[in-house]
Amino acid sequence: MASGFVVRLALTAGIGGLLFGYDTGVISGALLYIRDDFSAVDRKTWLQEIIVSAAVAGAIAGAAVGGYVSDRFGRRSAILAADVLFLGGAVGMAAAPSPGIVVLGRVLVGLGVGMASMTSPLYISEASPAGIRGALVSLNGFLITGGQFLAYLINLAFTKAPGTWRWMLGIAGVPALVQFILLLFLPESPRWLFRKGREEEAAAILRRLYKPDEAEQEMQDLRNSIQAESQDEGSTLKVNVLNLWKTTAARRALVAGVGLQIFQQFVGINTVMYYSPTIVQLAGFASNQTALLLSLITSGLNALGSIVSICLIDRTGRRKLLIISLCGVIASLGLLSAAFHATAAHSPSASHQDPAFSIAYKCPDFIQSDPSRSWDCMDCLKASSPDCGFCASMTNKMHPGACLIANATTKGQCHVEGRDWYTRGCPSRYGWLALTGLALYIIFFSPGMGTAPWVVNAEIYPLRYRGIGGGIAATANWVSNLIVAQTFLTLTEAIGTSLTFMIFGVISVIALIFVLLCVPETKGLPIEVVEKMLESKSWKKIAKPAQTEKSSNV
Repeated sequence: MASGFVVRLALTAGIGGLLFGYDTGVISGALLYIRDDFSAVDRKTWLQEIIVSAAVAGAIAGAAVGGYVSDRFGRRSAILAADVLFLGGAVGMAAAPSPGIVVLGRVLVGLGVGMASMTSPLYISEASPAGIRGALVSLNGFLITGGQFLAYLINLAFTKAPGTWRWMLGIAGVPALVQFILLLFLPESPRWLFRKGREEEAAAILRRLYKPDEAEQEMQDLRNSIQAESQDEGSTLKVNVLNLWKTTAARRALVAGVGLQIFQQFVGINTVMYYSPTIVQLAGFASNQTALLLSLITSGLNALGSIVSICLIDRTGRRKLLIISLCGVIASLGLLSAAFHATAAHSPSASHQDPAFSIAYKCPDFIQSDPSRSWDCMDCLKASSPDCGFCASMTNKMHPGACLIANATTKGQCHVEGRDWYTRGCPSRYGWLALTGLALYIIFFSPGMGTAPWVVNAEIYPLRYRGIGGGIAATANWVSNLIVAQTFLTLTEAIGTSLTFMIFGVISVIALIFVLLCVPETKGLPIEVVEKMLESKSWKKIAKPAQTEKSSNV
């Protein structure tokens, strides 16, 4: 059982995960209302992608700097710095007079989130007993998904409030301030202190974290690790990427850690979290409120999956959870691709004979098209000179509707007629099939691919390379996140939503092969033992016996 002090430390550090999750989730709902306030954002897809991706770009820099800061100044100090950045960014966004200031605030928030994303799991891991380390680091993952769920609740709570999106983005400064205050009363990582030669301080903290005999064993393991490091012919070399790559255990750890972080993003999770309401609208649900409510369900499932991970990761193991997770993700993406293909193939037609709207309201491309060629809703939404929208039939959404110019006047007239107005997706009989695929995707992703990459990266690197290794892996995660976030809407417009999800499915198959070939099992192993395991030529074969032996000693 974990002591109350260990749990308090993990929960406090995990607020960094809450900030990570809140930022991921809140922008999806805020973006709907930023589009309403700034017409330039509404008209330009690339500007929407920049607002979403600015935080990710900041997080890339934050993760890269975080590795250095956490090694140079300590894990706790790095998280405190992240809180200051996050608080400044949140206040700036809440007061933003233009899209440019929103983007600047997102960059500041991203810097903080990037630092916290790699430092918080590392801080928790270095202060956790081996037998429950996976669960405590997974607690950080639960707080990430909990932050996403909280973001959707906040989004819903402020849909009718003045300054809607400003409240959504500004309130994120509160958990940063809370974490900053709580961290002032917690110690530095004992392993970082030991590495810096502050052995007495490290010993005092370990005695608070462990039972007396376990604390002494941990101290001995650390001494052995430092002694082995000093005898290593490469130990006198500067800690940098080149020397990391020359070290067998560190190189194998880096391949596994970076690969997991890249694949976590390229299987498509943050397209779901950043653009969840938009995906719901693409599935045929026009209302902003409906899209946010349905997105709340998916974020709730994500949080539930993280609880499953906490319960299973130290029993089932990291590798097995990853394999099960990816198998489910592949099947779910197949269902999503099929559902959106059916939606596009059975889109309601656009009628030339709709007495409710004069020719002044009609989409110019539709009016000028060949009368012998029938248009449907999907054709209408692809029109671009100017942009057009689809006003569904009053009697049945799948009956022929009107293809109109997309502006506030026609949108208002459509609603006056008691109809639904579509600009993101079309009415569909298959909307609930798409939502089912979305829910299954989250259910399978969250317990494995959602948390295990962070757990593995927090425990797999040799002590002297832990900061730089974790920083590289976190940076790889955020770079991948940026690529996916910046291209998702463009891809859906260029090749369609169905093919976009199919691409994610193919990448998921590659990710499964990677896990089978390159990721070791670290369940129950002390961090110092993981290094010895990865140095062995037969590291995959000895993982299971080593873990069994340790389990019998606990």
